[in-house]
Amino acid sequence: MFYEELSERKKTILKAVVEAHIEGGEPVGSKYVVQNGLLTCSSATIRNEMAELEQMGYLEQPHTSAGRVPSELGYRFYVDMLVNQYDTVTKEVAQVNHLLKSKMGEIDQILETASRLASKLTNYTGIAIKPKASSITMSRYEVIWFDENNFVIVMITSHGNVKTKKVKTAESITQESVERLAALLNAHLCGISADKINLPLIVELEKAMGSDGFMINAAVKCIYDVMSEIDGGELRYSGINNLLNYPEYSDTRQLGELLGTLEEQSQILDLVSDADSDNVNVLIGSESSVKVMNNSSLVFKPIKKNGRTVGVIGVLGPLRMDYKNVLRTIDEIGGSVADMIGDDRKLDGKVKEGDNDGGK
Repeated sequence: MFYEELSERKKTILKAVVEAHIEGGEPVGSKYVVQNGLLTCSSATIRNEMAELEQMGYLEQPHTSAGRVPSELGYRFYVDMLVNQYDTVTKEVAQVNHLLKSKMGEIDQILETASRLASKLTNYTGIAIKPKASSITMSRYEVIWFDENNFVIVMITSHGNVKTKKVKTAESITQESVERLAALLNAHLCGISADKINLPLIVELEKAMGSDGFMINAAVKCIYDVMSEIDGGELRYSGINNLLNYPEYSDTRQLGELLGTLEEQSQILDLVSDADSDNVNVLIGSESSVKVMNNSSLVFKPIKKNGRTVGVIGVLGPLRMDYKNVLRTIDEIGGSVADMIGDDRKLDGKVKEGDNDGGK
């Protein structure tokens, strides 16, 4: 681990002292750390930590001042920290590039990795969202006989995703009944959304299956489950501990409510899925419909492919976030991901003949 002898609090204090001394050249006291909101603990606690850092050789105290300055060891820690952060970010960038250039890279994998990178670059909480879909449909079904009481449905969605579900039946099934089921599903359930798979249609399919009509209910339930799963969206977040660095989240009750909202997902998914702008969106405090985000800002960018939003990346942080850095970071990462996901030539690492721009 990176400087195991130092707690996270000591690292934060030492980093603050080095940066303040580099900028101003004066000794730094506990008051500076408190006033700049770097830690939520008391001045007495910070003074004790500084004293311990001095004993460990990271800080020095000039005789003429109550403040402290970095020692050579303190500067070494700071440089090593920057190098460590750079290496970590470089690895994240390389991972994003690898996923983007690989046709096997799943979009949700790419989004999650990109959000982790955004979190590291901004020091806020990164989010990766698969937004709620609208009227998902299936373009093809394959049904595979497994044994006399089990069959497998392979569903190819209109978005090109493949979902597989194993279905267990109480009555015996045959290879022939499975083939008839596949033919009926492809003839009647391709290209229609869940709300169009109604009772009259189910009854019609059951009649067509004859004595094997029980397979229809099992298959339709499975199809409903998959459509709901895809339509429901998904939110993942990283760097949640970054919020603890800001005094806005020192109230454990409010922080708990915010974490609960992130865990429950639905409000954030609704918020993001309803966004109109394709550019970077910024929701500041009460501009968000989510009540527990009144002391937070959410910055996010939709990722498009073929005119459809396939995901969202962004960051969540306090109202006083570094908007300049965040907006630039989310716009650049989001733009790169959208550009690569939306261009199959780039995913192949090739440019098809006639598709180049003359080297411009």
